[in-house]
Amino acid sequence: MATLTAARRLVVKIGSALLVDRTTGALRADWLASLAQDVARIRARGTDVILVSSGSIALGRGVLGLARGELPLEQSQAAAAVGQIQLARAYQDVLDPLGIVTAQVLVTLDDSTDRRRYLNSRATMETLLSLGVVPIVNENDTIATDEIRYGDNDRLAAQVAVTVGADQLVLLSDVDGLYTANPQSDSTAEFIPQVAQITPAIMAMAGDAVSGLSKGGMKTKVLAARVATEAGCALCIALGSTDNPLLALENGARVTWFAAQTTPQAARKRWIAAMKPRGTFTVDAGADAALHDGKSLLPAGVAAVSGSFDRGDPVEIVGTTGAPLGLGLTNYSSAEAGQIRGHRSAEVEAILGYKGRAALIHRDDMVLQDKGTP
Repeated sequence: MATLTAARRLVVKIGSALLVDRTTGALRADWLASLAQDVARIRARGTDVILVSSGSIALGRGVLGLARGELPLEQSQAAAAVGQIQLARAYQDVLDPLGIVTAQVLVTLDDSTDRRRYLNSRATMETLLSLGVVPIVNENDTIATDEIRYGDNDRLAAQVAVTVGADQLVLLSDVDGLYTANPQSDSTAEFIPQVAQITPAIMAMAGDAVSGLSKGGMKTKVLAARVATEAGCALCIALGSTDNPLLALENGARVTWFAAQTTPQAARKRWIAAMKPRGTFTVDAGADAALHDGKSLLPAGVAAVSGSFDRGDPVEIVGTTGAPLGLGLTNYSSAEAGQIRGHRSAEVEAILGYKGRAALIHRDDMVLQDKGTP
């Protein structure tokens, strides 16, 4: 079973019912301050932390004095626009005194389904984490419609975990885990501390939302667990309403852990390997050796470019004899790659007229064949 203290990269999802008082519509500032203490402690031991936070609509509707219940789309978007400022400021107010820089990252469903936007999101998040920043991620509810939205932040949190290659995801909620039935309506419901694999029987145990503020119920959490665990990320459903909820988890609070089915690295490599290449990079012997030494593919090592492709498309990597070496997601289109091939990364800006990425294919976006594999 996973333990929070072993996390290398942790995503924490915070539901609206935890952040916002359902009676007054006000921010639960003391609770948020205790969560910030947890984040600071976890980061101090070298763990990357990403927060996926609901709450913008709930906060905004309080500021605007909108009635409770389902809002029309236009009012929901307006509430999100107002609440997003409140939400970002709230996180900054509690994390800044602890020496933690925060960043607001707003996403839509298209950012994960469109490969180019997915790669942009991944690169931005990786850069923020490398700079010691804690990203605060939320769906961009000011522009999202039902057709282009995640619909709940459980699903969003799972996708963020996949995007950043997290090894653990904690869903802080108003429930403490998975039961065989809804414990609020069935006194015989039994608690399930561990789920080794998500079976149809596990899915059948999921119920619907019970909170007046949150959209996600147990079903969305189990669906999120399926996405996360198949990508190598263990997922935990934990009660978040108490102060210092992550510390409580570490101290043995009752939670449900869903076991990862692989590692994040292996899952990502498998995803890339299944793609059909749109073009080819022919590399020289020096680049061949560098790739198998764990390096990224730089423009200087590319002797030829063939095919028609855009940034984010899969491109086959071959040696000078035409033997396949691997497959990767390119940072440049075929036209751009053709212009910069054979040149040093420092020359890219002068050639293309803008500052691009140093690598044609980053090592994290690449799958190499084993030496000797035909």
